[in-house]
Amino acid sequence: MAKQGFDNDKYLKMQSEHIKERISQFGGKLYLEFGGKIFDDYHASRVLPGFLPDSKMKMLLQLKDSAEMIIAINANDIEKNKVRGDIGITYDLDVLRLMDIYHSFGLRICGVVLTQFGSQPSAIKFEEKLAGLGIKTYRHYTIENYPQDIQLIVSDNGYGKNDYIETTQPLVVVTAPGPGSGKMAVCLSQLYHEQKRGIKAGYAKFETFPIWNLPLKHPVNLAYEAATTDLKDINMIDPFHLEAYGKTTVNYNRDIEIFPVLNEIFERIYGISPYKSPTDMGVNMAGNCIFDDDAVKEASKQEVIRRYYKALVKKKNGENVANEIYSLELLMKQLEITPEYRKCVEPALQKSDETGAPAAAIELADGTVVLGKTSSLLGASSAALLNALKHIAGISNDIDLVSPIVIEPIQDLKINHLGNRNPRLHTDEVLIALSISAATNPTAERAMQALQSLQGCEMHSTVILADVDMHTLGKLGINITCEPSRQKKSYYNK
Repeated sequence: MAKQGFDNDKYLKMQSEHIKERISQFGGKLYLEFGGKIFDDYHASRVLPGFLPDSKMKMLLQLKDSAEMIIAINANDIEKNKVRGDIGITYDLDVLRLMDIYHSFGLRICGVVLTQFGSQPSAIKFEEKLAGLGIKTYRHYTIENYPQDIQLIVSDNGYGKNDYIETTQPLVVVTAPGPGSGKMAVCLSQLYHEQKRGIKAGYAKFETFPIWNLPLKHPVNLAYEAATTDLKDINMIDPFHLEAYGKTTVNYNRDIEIFPVLNEIFERIYGISPYKSPTDMGVNMAGNCIFDDDAVKEASKQEVIRRYYKALVKKKNGENVANEIYSLELLMKQLEITPEYRKCVEPALQKSDETGAPAAAIELADGTVVLGKTSSLLGASSAALLNALKHIAGISNDIDLVSPIVIEPIQDLKINHLGNRNPRLHTDEVLIALSISAATNPTAERAMQALQSLQGCEMHSTVILADVDMHTLGKLGINITCEPSRQKKSYYNK
């Protein structure tokens, strides 16, 4: 596990209290635009070691008695079958997945709003599907010349045409399956409708990154740029905040560019804008919960390198990511690091050169680097995984955790019955073999117990790993990178 640098308990308390204060500021009702992932924020957990992936969900649960959710989805994304890259499902299916998760935590859901609705056939079918499931749906329409024509936007022919979403709780969290779903527009439309009904309500934005009270070039904020190179997000000093308060804070370009427009919209709705800067709109307290800045900086540098390797693999797979790679190279230059700064890279490459075959290296929590080489029984990543478990559990390298007697029948099944060409065991298969051995072998049982210690370890492979290996290692909490090369020439890597 990486050295901790973030106080998660302090974060949960501070964040929930700060949101309560913002609700009070607006007379008891707040629309909160919730950016990023609510319950599986692995980027935050990697760059802020100590931050748990479900921290934001736990924070919301402290407010759940006075909160409800709106899920926004762009009708154009439904029509285009837009897919979430991290979990591989379309945005419309993800809406259903999110609803299941929110319900499982006891969170209320007002309904689903289809933004930029223009009678798209797929959006209408999705709307009918939701109605059949008993889920309330609302339509928000495209507004001509949005966001430039503010007079039209803040009128009965602009926001006024949108369906009013009925809410009952002081805190309304607006979330979405991904960026570009129209969360902010949903919040502003609701403010317009609430004002027309004589209900006082406010707006705030919850984005974990960039962290407003860290320096512009702090590695945590640069790691955010690395994560959003495809969106071309750039961190900037908030000029509005600097002018209003004489304080330097960090925001990102899209919020800074849109703020003058938002400010005028607020003025037309309220008569006066409640905010003087984009930073004012935010409620993020994460920067106040870092207790070891060096640990956080180191974790963020590693994240930038991981993003760089991920982009190189995308390029190898035929994606046009030249601009992303260039941006990541500039970020590494600012941080004064190279790919070799990642401690597990060089040992893996050296082992591959020695053996003439793919190799892998894992950096453990104590700084030890263990290696894995390709053999007739195991792939390099599987070998490295077993060697890591041996080291953690204090088991001699001479001991076979999994006997060939167990491995060979699995290979026979793969080749002679399931039609696979590669006889070597993938990481999921070697873990199954290890668990079988653990039933009768106390040493294998010790190795199984060591699995939890792999969380947060770093791994590098000299070839692009199969999807099954990437998924298995990811579930173990190992941060994996790969050289942009294949063990053999192929176009389909499973």
